[in-house]
Amino acid sequence: MRGRSGWPARADAGLLAVAAAFTLAQLLLVRPGMGLGWDESVYVSQVSPHAPAAFFSAPRARGVPLLVAPVAAWSSSVVLLRTCLAVLSGLGLLLALRAWRGLFPTRVLATAGALFATLWVTLFYGPQAMPNYWVAVGALAATGYVLRPRSRSALWGLALSAALMAWMRPADAVWATLPLFVLLVGVRRWRHPAPLLALAGGLALGAAEWVIEAYLSYGGLARRLSDASRIQGGLGWNPAVGDQARALAGRTLCRPCTGDLPALVLTLWWWTLPLLAAGAAVVAVRARRPARTLVPLACAASAAFPYLFLIGYAAPRFLLPAYALLAVPVADLLVHAVRAPGRVRRRLTAALVTLALAAHLTVQFVVLDHTVRRTTAAHREWARTAAALHRLGVTPPCLLTGDDYVPLAFYAGCASAATGGHDANTTAAALGRAARSRSVAVLVPPGGTPPAYARSWTPARAGALLAYLAPGPRAGVQRTGKPKE
Repeated sequence: MRGRSGWPARADAGLLAVAAAFTLAQLLLVRPGMGLGWDESVYVSQVSPHAPAAFFSAPRARGVPLLVAPVAAWSSSVVLLRTCLAVLSGLGLLLALRAWRGLFPTRVLATAGALFATLWVTLFYGPQAMPNYWVAVGALAATGYVLRPRSRSALWGLALSAALMAWMRPADAVWATLPLFVLLVGVRRWRHPAPLLALAGGLALGAAEWVIEAYLSYGGLARRLSDASRIQGGLGWNPAVGDQARALAGRTLCRPCTGDLPALVLTLWWWTLPLLAAGAAVVAVRARRPARTLVPLACAASAAFPYLFLIGYAAPRFLLPAYALLAVPVADLLVHAVRAPGRVRRRLTAALVTLALAAHLTVQFVVLDHTVRRTTAAHREWARTAAALHRLGVTPPCLLTGDDYVPLAFYAGCASAATGGHDANTTAAALGRAARSRSVAVLVPPGGTPPAYARSWTPARAGALLAYLAPGPRAGVQRTGKPKE
């Protein structure tokens, strides 16, 4: 039995099983009620009526707010939002793998999907309101569509995949597709205007809103690019390979990235990836089918390059596009290894690969469980702090600044603002004026001191933080720093 495109139905069933298992794993292993993180609060607040929109800094793009809008615009349920994102991420993986049909056997594509889907970072970020996973599946799909024989459906798939990447993160989209442009322009065999126009047109379509917004709200495209570089620490030669390795133990953001490297058992898979990529390239060249392996390897290297060498901090999610692109060549290598000639050799290789994958999965799930538990606890603390602020009389309309002010403002239904740092968007005088009409609080960590403009404000305990409350329209608190009984 074949589908309309001639693709065997059983092949679709195999890829569908991988995507469905990925979705189910997210729902079971990543708690749907985990609460929203800092960046998620920024993205969701742009479309949610629960709280005013947080400051939208120059590097961010509107793809994630638009992705979550169908749910976040009318419901504040994090469980519903994460469930919908888990289903969508499974669908995205299925479509990205199907873009490679005809280039590799189904067993290779299913293995590739399973390798990518079982990384802890993929499972952790699949159901989150973050852009990196969507850049990853877009890059995987776009590369497959370029390598497939030209057809109308492949060109449309290429354009839409490129648009998805640029819609989510324009700069990442450019890095991930740079080798594709080199291939389509510089290699005679691949030189053809249709895929080149589809790729360029898709990127332009996806990035159009970001470019227009640059002129409307950020002082122009050059200024927005400059601000984005500054916020990311100044793009330049900043080797961060060690930082990325340190983040593999479950540090969702490593800035500054200090401390010892994690135990080798947690990072061995990551250090092995370059060797596996080299092995995949050798197999492809010997089989005289180099393009379908070397092109995704080149795209993976290009997508990873800025986060390994140009940005002086690390987050595991930054490398998701590289992992997705590496999955297909690595899967091809593993399938080739277990199908080696000779019954004894084949059985021995299959046993070794099985043991290695079992150990790999154990590491991934241990790190995932640790990361989910720690993140859930931190988000629950934010919820308790928001509830404490409400008891202090800091209720909408209200304004928060200080420590963890962005997620706490979203949890409390308040606006957020900063007088310094990368997201500075107000002044001390403006905060004082705002206090005349609404509740304003500065959040300070234990042992910290408030900024000069808030030292005369009323201190009160709010969860693990100390809130300095501006005089204004709110429930009173005692000067002892404790809320009234």
